[in-house]
Amino acid sequence: MNEVGSNRGAVATLRKIRVWDLPVRLFHWVLVALLVALYLTGEYGWLDLHMKLGQAVLVLVIWRVLWGLVGSDTARFGGFLRGPGAVLAYARSLLTPHPLPVAGHNPLGGLMVIALLLAILAQAGSGLFTTDDIVVEGPLYHLVSGKTASLMTTVHHYAFDVLIVLAVIHVAAALLYLFVKKENLIGPMVTGSRPLPPQLPAPALASPLRALILLMIVAGAWIAFVSLI
Repeated sequence: MNEVGSNRGAVATLRKIRVWDLPVRLFHWVLVALLVALYLTGEYGWLDLHMKLGQAVLVLVIWRVLWGLVGSDTARFGGFLRGPGAVLAYARSLLTPHPLPVAGHNPLGGLMVIALLLAILAQAGSGLFTTDDIVVEGPLYHLVSGKTASLMTTVHHYAFDVLIVLAVIHVAAALLYLFVKKENLIGPMVTGSRPLPPQLPAPALASPLRALILLMIVAGAWIAFVSLI
């Protein structure tokens, strides 16, 4: 439903439609808050809380991956992941006054979503195997050798660096759209709605109840998994 459309008549009358469901918006802002909390707890040595927050992030990202398969049109990976041709066409349109209109993630934004999810998975996943060598251990630390745990610690640190770089690019892109292209991508992630050309149909949004049930299943499965290992 969020195919890249033509930029002809980009200045035509727009109408505001709902493009982001509540679960995706909550995921976005809760994840931001958790990542900030993870940074602070890591910096100040609150590692027990750091480990718990890391597992919460992992549950959220797993949920997001599944929501990308069964969620709203704009949440589904099939709705925003595009081939090289579409990505290049959209990139070229950025050189014009009006980029190609898209209901959800544009082709470049879709690539950023995948990059961020992978970086967060690497960061949170590797943290499961780390230890402070004093009292705090990741829930999967006892399953691996000391050499593997050391490797995971290295991955954990480098994945954080990659995540910071990606986050900076992500924020910079949003600000570029806001101040240069005069297109607010931040507001819709709060309100759920954005103005779009009439030729773009409104995406179908899935029920928040479905998202809640899915989150409960993922969280329950993770708690059961950690308690059994």
